[in-house]
Amino acid sequence: MQDSDELLGAALAAPDRTPAHATRLGGRELGAQIQSWKVERAYSTDLPEALRAFSGSASAQLELLLGGTGVPAPLLYSAWAGRGTGDAVRPGQSVVHRAGANGRTVPAFRGTVRSRAAASGSDTVTVQALDGAERLRGPAQLPRPYHGLRYGRPVASATWCVDELLRQGGIHSCPPPRGPAVAEDPAKPFTVLYASLHGGFNASYGQPETLPAPASYSWIRDGAPFDTALMPKAAGLEASWMPRSRFVVAGKVFQAELHVNTALSVGSELELKLVFDRSAGAFGNYALNVYFATGVVKITSGTVDGGGTVASWTIPKLASLKGVWHLGFTVDTRAGTTGASTPSTVYPRLTAPDGEYVVPPTAPYTFTEASALQPPSELFQVNLKTDVAVECLQVTDRSWPDLASYTADEWEQKGRWARGAVLDDATVPLFDLPKVSGSQWDAITEIARATLSTAEFDELGVFRWRGPGRFQSVPARPDLTVTTRRDIAALTVSEEIDACRNYCEQPYQDWTGISHTFSDTVTDTVVREIRPGSPVEVAYAVAEDELDIGPLQIEDDVAPIGGHRVRFGSAATGGTSVKGRVTVGSRRDGPNYIVRFTNHGTASVWTVTKDGKPSVQIVPQKRTGDPRQRSYAWYNTTSQLHYGKQVYQAPATDWVQQRQAASDLSFAMLDAGRYPVPVLGEVEVLHDPRIQLGDVVRVVDTSGATLDTLAWVVGIRTTCASGAAPQQTLTLRGTSYNGVPADAGLTPDPPVDPGYGTQRTYSLIEARNATLDALTTSGVSYRELLNAPGGAA
Repeated sequence: MQDSDELLGAALAAPDRTPAHATRLGGRELGAQIQSWKVERAYSTDLPEALRAFSGSASAQLELLLGGTGVPAPLLYSAWAGRGTGDAVRPGQSVVHRAGANGRTVPAFRGTVRSRAAASGSDTVTVQALDGAERLRGPAQLPRPYHGLRYGRPVASATWCVDELLRQGGIHSCPPPRGPAVAEDPAKPFTVLYASLHGGFNASYGQPETLPAPASYSWIRDGAPFDTALMPKAAGLEASWMPRSRFVVAGKVFQAELHVNTALSVGSELELKLVFDRSAGAFGNYALNVYFATGVVKITSGTVDGGGTVASWTIPKLASLKGVWHLGFTVDTRAGTTGASTPSTVYPRLTAPDGEYVVPPTAPYTFTEASALQPPSELFQVNLKTDVAVECLQVTDRSWPDLASYTADEWEQKGRWARGAVLDDATVPLFDLPKVSGSQWDAITEIARATLSTAEFDELGVFRWRGPGRFQSVPARPDLTVTTRRDIAALTVSEEIDACRNYCEQPYQDWTGISHTFSDTVTDTVVREIRPGSPVEVAYAVAEDELDIGPLQIEDDVAPIGGHRVRFGSAATGGTSVKGRVTVGSRRDGPNYIVRFTNHGTASVWTVTKDGKPSVQIVPQKRTGDPRQRSYAWYNTTSQLHYGKQVYQAPATDWVQQRQAASDLSFAMLDAGRYPVPVLGEVEVLHDPRIQLGDVVRVVDTSGATLDTLAWVVGIRTTCASGAAPQQTLTLRGTSYNGVPADAGLTPDPPVDPGYGTQRTYSLIEARNATLDALTTSGVSYRELLNAPGGAA
């Protein structure tokens, strides 16, 4: 139920009420011109109607009949009307509709105009609008890394995929990437890693590198900083990611950040480390270490598994105030130049649970010690080690250029995003992300149907994803009670055998033994010159079945590498290898693997091997085989005794990749359908604008079936004409069945007539009675003749 106030509640409970509505198009109030309106929302699924509450997407639609103001509506709002008035109802324009009674209203619809139709010679323009689903019409794409197959561990979940598709449509459940777009200007901020951790280690930008064992963590929602967080089960949980851009260490400002809840912990430490690839197989790092028990924050610059220098700050509030903290650090390397060892200035950034932007007690620290200087290198990997719940990890290249002027609003991205989605528990783990097609909404609908989940936008425009457990428990009390004495004008209760599913089978893909392997190597045919300051993009073809790969690793002559790599030479004929001067990024765009080279030095370099050949070598990844198709089934013999075997076999899908997930989905369907649950269709009630899909309604019928039951709302249709009372029709599904059949006093007839096969044939009668006269004299009846005691024998 929507939140409301006492005045609206009293208005809806009063014997008499006056309908009220307010409608804004393009932010302009046009409610007084509405001749009629209709809002309809219901779950759409391929399941029988009695089961549809358990699966599918719901997209609300609004239809308005709009009149004019002294002049005909078509003159004001048709496709050829003047922009001054017509733009208010143009396709794509915003629509907000509210409804209620006695001057009090609550949200009823929020979306955008889909179409308008002006009837010539009338005073009516018909406007049709769709809710937030209209925002998800972009092409659906999901990153498909090979690391889940590499380790035989889940890399994502169905929930993570939904969250990613929403993010692509501009709908966020946590702070978004700071610089998601690949900008032409190499000075613009750029997100090189973004991992929401909303039910998966997969990254929107970048890729997971190492995955922890599933038994060592869980995905939690209660206490998550925003929506879903990674929660370790023991101290020191580790994971790592590969960035989508191997940016150079020198000459820029970059930062790393994450959100944690220190009240949810199995220890008291966290480490976020950026690892840089140096020459000769060595690695440097910048690391943020946070010690929550003491309030100490340290930033280290040095060599991996070697020496370094540590800068330290003590922040008492970090130890005293438990809760959600926004933590990170900024590194300024503009004092260094490419091709030389780089000093840096570092600074921690923190926002406390009470919203305070915590300023460390001392100024930024500048590393000048020899052990802290970073030689020419490129970002190689991002490592996380945590004892606390973590969400929304990201690394930004070319961050805010001035440490001193970096504000709290900039750090928190205030005014740049609003939360528009609420997820459910992360279920249905994925080892390999399925290929998706169509729009983002199409893909979300497909996932909802495959995983018995529901997807919808509510009246406020907030997207809500609910998993298969949503309808499995009977509510303790209803959100609303409707009775035939006052609220219900019409009620039809139906029960059908199609609503019975007592043998439920869920196919799944068995990925056991399936790993990843190298595909055909792609070698460049051209030596490319990379001039200073001018990014170069090159597209290389990849096959549809090949998985995503990260950016090329930069080779040097001291420790040559093979495989997926590029060498930069100081001359077109080969020259000496160049490290730490060129940023190499990559992205997948359909059939293309696009590599972006940006030279931050002062002289050209070339993509050339030591002996003068093209050095770009791309090694795609693919899976070693196809998974085996298996099935898991749950069944109920008691139901089968009464209703016969009623099978539901879910369609085979790429989204179910684990036996346990198949078992859970199969059981959820059996739990929903082992006995036919009544459907209360076309329930006409007094209009209550607070009712939402998924609400629990108590239905009391004292005039017909003497019914008193709880039911879920799975469909709502509301219509209202000017001057008339709104008409609201609900489709309800019972929360439970009416007990196990008893058939008391009944002796059901068998499916086959018991007399079939027991009657004597003509030839048998003829053989036992020599003449017709003898048979007539006996006085036997025809029925006795056919059905003699003992049957036909």
